[in-house]
Amino acid sequence: MLNGSNRILVESVKRLLRRGATTNLRNIISKTHAADLAAVIRALSLDNQLHLYNLIEDTEKKGDLFSELDEDTFLPLIETIDLDDIVAVLELMATDDVADLIGRLPDEKADAILEKMKREGSEEIEGLLKYDDDTAGGIMVTDFMAFEQDVTAKEAIEQIQTEYHDVEMPFYLYVVDEYGKLVGVSSLRQLVVVPAETPLKRFMSTNVFTVGTDIDQEEVAKLVARYDILAVPVVDETNRLVGIVTVDDVIDIFRQEATEDMLKMAGVGEEFIETQTVMRSTKTRLPWLLASCLGGIFAFFVIGKFEGTLDRYAYLAAFIPVIMGMGGNIGTQSSTIVVRGLATGRIITRDFWTVVSKECAIGLILGLIYALLIGSVAQLSYSMIWLALAVGLAVICSMTVAALVGSCVPLLMARANIDPAVATGPFVTTSIDIISVYFYFLIATTFLGI
Repeated sequence: MLNGSNRILVESVKRLLRRGATTNLRNIISKTHAADLAAVIRALSLDNQLHLYNLIEDTEKKGDLFSELDEDTFLPLIETIDLDDIVAVLELMATDDVADLIGRLPDEKADAILEKMKREGSEEIEGLLKYDDDTAGGIMVTDFMAFEQDVTAKEAIEQIQTEYHDVEMPFYLYVVDEYGKLVGVSSLRQLVVVPAETPLKRFMSTNVFTVGTDIDQEEVAKLVARYDILAVPVVDETNRLVGIVTVDDVIDIFRQEATEDMLKMAGVGEEFIETQTVMRSTKTRLPWLLASCLGGIFAFFVIGKFEGTLDRYAYLAAFIPVIMGMGGNIGTQSSTIVVRGLATGRIITRDFWTVVSKECAIGLILGLIYALLIGSVAQLSYSMIWLALAVGLAVICSMTVAALVGSCVPLLMARANIDPAVATGPFVTTSIDIISVYFYFLIATTFLGI
């Protein structure tokens, strides 16, 4: 969804494209951030996308634009761009960004680009491509500052000025032994405040937070967030420093993971869907809604089992929606809290009984409050104490069991190494609907002596 300023920008660009106002378009492009330019590109036809891209004179800006485009926009556009132009853009980009972009491409296109880049050296990119996209190895930058521990502060500063002036994120300098194994780290501030002849091993910190190349990107992001560091070094199985993951990538990870969790909890898959075609969006949502459909059919059979009771006491049906709704809402609340806690690391699977007992207690307390409210409505409406008690008890059972299911299922799925976010979608809400209506009729028929 475009914000106000981007909407104005899109309309201005479309108007200038219709008029063929090339000079004005170049002026706008030069002053527009790549992120905003990506929003404009997404709103244009493919021909106009290519036309606007060709008006970008700064090759580095083209690379920034590539990084900002979503896959559904990037892939069709890249097919229309000359291969030499693509290679020229990629050669100026950070290796982790290049690896990410090439990883999106069809194998034939990716191989052609890598072959074209061989003369300029694409070994680092090919090295990154061997790692999974969502691991530390797949998102790391191989351009970092590393020095041996006997190097002095003065020598390190001189090398930074001559050899490392193009490093993308010069937050820390890493200290390695003669085999390239990580032994310490120093901030740039520490480097400039110590006496010039002090060797790095005298003031470096040996307490270094590291991750392996196969660690999931979400765990990397949690580590950076927990210890408030700007970059985390990535080491191989021998503790040799092979790259770093920087804070800008961590921000992207959190945004990506949060989006995936929200989409899963809504039951619409895990990929960004706003730019997908109608058919692709339909195919994505179809299997998720199947769970709701099957649950609804099962609920139909549950209610059908008590059809005779409903024929004789039709007013029982009036309270089905509110009982199912209260249970579904608190179940969604509990599962969302637990899923988010697992995602941020505030809840771990070892907290199972603590988390579940707390959510059950909350469900019971809220159930008592709303049982009193809804039971009072039943009594005032029908003047039948047994109905008020049945409705009240059903609300208590529904909300307590919903809190139990909503908190248990994500924790059990996490323990089984299954993404707990899927538990908050149709699976939990549908199962709670069935349980709620079953308890309601079971309690009501017990009071009626049927």
